[in-house]
Amino acid sequence: MTIVGLTGDEAIAYAVKQSKVDIVAAYPITPQTIMVERFSKYVADGEVYTGYVCVESEHSALSACVGASLTGARVFTATASQGLALMHEMLYIASGLRCPIVMGVANRALSAPINIHGDQSDMMGSRDSGWIQIYAENAQEAYDWTIQAFKLAEDRDVQLPVSVNIDGFIISHSMEGVDVLEDEVIGKFLQSRKPLFTMDPEKPITVGALCFTDYYFEFKRQQVEAMQNARGVLDKVCKDYKGISGRNYGAIDTFGMEDADAAIICLGSTAGTAKEVARKFRAQGKKVGAIKLWLYRPFPSKELIEAAKHAKALAVFDKAISFGAPYGALCTDVVSALHELEERPRIFNVIYGLGGRDIQPSEIELVFNRALEIAQTGVVKESTVFLGVRE
Repeated sequence: MTIVGLTGDEAIAYAVKQSKVDIVAAYPITPQTIMVERFSKYVADGEVYTGYVCVESEHSALSACVGASLTGARVFTATASQGLALMHEMLYIASGLRCPIVMGVANRALSAPINIHGDQSDMMGSRDSGWIQIYAENAQEAYDWTIQAFKLAEDRDVQLPVSVNIDGFIISHSMEGVDVLEDEVIGKFLQSRKPLFTMDPEKPITVGALCFTDYYFEFKRQQVEAMQNARGVLDKVCKDYKGISGRNYGAIDTFGMEDADAAIICLGSTAGTAKEVARKFRAQGKKVGAIKLWLYRPFPSKELIEAAKHAKALAVFDKAISFGAPYGALCTDVVSALHELEERPRIFNVIYGLGGRDIQPSEIELVFNRALEIAQTGVVKESTVFLGVRE
């Protein structure tokens, strides 16, 4: 392996370069732009043999990706925020047509008011569009997960699109040392795509046919089954990737959960800060832990139940709001998953970081202290906490 200085956006572009993608169709939007800007330079410099389609909008970008994917091509795109919102119609078409597209998303707040900084409102607004969703903590994970995403998406038992999400600016524009693998190693791990069906004028098939009450339900059920299949396939992909990289991935990552009384659950870059604060607390003899979800869709209920079964209190961090709902999206899923436990931990929701507002270690310390108090008393005084908001 070689250590290269890369931002999160550049790490995804580098991984796409090594993945021998046939078509990239994209439209620039902050803070994703560097992904496709860097990749377009690889194309211009002759470092890859990829067709780069410069389109007029994100809706067109994903439309082009769907068409290319249906011909059997390996396809990548990238977006963020309003661009993802503009893609919304095509997200469902990509998953419904079982196109194994990989998309890099530099998560960014949705307007209005307009904001270019990172929260997870964009992807949470599309969480039920049938895409597998992965969240990376740093540039290294962004690189590793992008390569694994192609293998996961293209597996014959999955055939679903995958989004690899990184926090806008916090990860997308921050440079760090990334251990990159050799091209030949990636080539052996990620061989050419072998599509189950392809659009070919010489062998015509029907794609995207009108489907009323007769078969629509069955199509949706097949997508559910594909999502279920993705769990087992992901484990195999991660095991194989560990064999070539030495890095261990899976549905979730935990710290200190073997005896934690109180824990934080989160997605993305916040997990790094949460683990550091947890490490400090444990040095003081306080039993706290952290759970990071790499996989958000399909939701890793089984792994979460196992990780949280001994905890007495859980603080679930949502970097987005589900307006009118009892909790944020992640917290709602956690509550749903853990209701199966006979002795359930007390759960409260932490809404934070909207519009890219920084979260400080001192604020995470406050949350851990609150969770430890709840673990001791069993009393949740506030089910939702707005962390860092100005009153």
